[in-house]
Amino acid sequence: MLGHLGINVPDLAGAKAYYNAIMPLLGFEPFLDADDEFAYRPSGGKPGTYLFFYPSAEPGPYSREQTGLQHLAFMVRTRPAVREVRGLVGDLVPQFGGQVLQEPQVFPQYPQPYFATFWLDPWGFMLEAVCHHDRG
Repeated sequence: MLGHLGINVPDLAGAKAYYNAIMPLLGFEPFLDADDEFAYRPSGGKPGTYLFFYPSAEPGPYSREQTGLQHLAFMVRTRPAVREVRGLVGDLVPQFGGQVLQEPQVFPQYPQPYFATFWLDPWGFMLEAVCHHDRG
């Protein structure tokens, strides 16, 4: 099991506001809050990967097309939860930026059941909320 992931962002305060809004829907709770980093852990003491955010030390745009992180997929329990994440992402776009890439849907090219939505956060990281269990 992966212990944690670290992500550098160009706007730590903006990232914290954005991710504070969305991480509870993805099954995470705050873990660490400092001036130079913040982090989330799986809610309710569940095992899983922690997610840390740090300020970028070097300027430059992120690209999921270059070598490195391509996207993060968050497993949620139900298809309605995928839709709820998509709704919140849409609400956050006017305030923070970002873009919905794929509306909630079945992706037949992946092992079923696979119901997901994909979006870009305000800094270009591709994120996904996926349900592997609920067919309804």
